[in-house]
Amino acid sequence: MDAEKIISELNYKAVRSSGAGGQNVNKVSSKVVLNFDLLQSTSLTDEEKERLSAKLKTKLSQEGLLILNCDEDRSQLKNKEIVTKRFIELMTKSLVIPKQRKATKIPRSVVEKRLKQKASVSEIKQSRKKPEL
Repeated sequence: MDAEKIISELNYKAVRSSGAGGQNVNKVSSKVVLNFDLLQSTSLTDEEKERLSAKLKTKLSQEGLLILNCDEDRSQLKNKEIVTKRFIELMTKSLVIPKQRKATKIPRSVVEKRLKQKASVSEIKQSRKKPEL
């Protein structure tokens, strides 16, 4: 994954932010909306696209668009930096291939310890019974 190529494919849109902020909210478009078309991306291989679409299927729209918002700061530039950083982190985490788990045999000492413990608990319970006459 080449981050610079992917960043060049991103579409940004500035929107008026909601919430507190007084008159500034009504006149300044500080919220940034990032759009990334996963299916039409030229910087990703087909294998990477499949992996990303599987991992991010809850975040993708029906058209295959990944949409991220940021309105944490009052500055449009800072919001753009934050949402871009968040996008890159999301992509790198989603492209990580998990290590295959190797099944291992249970050690003999562990099995013996478990059986010994079961036997001791059984013996304690047997000693609680009333003796038969």
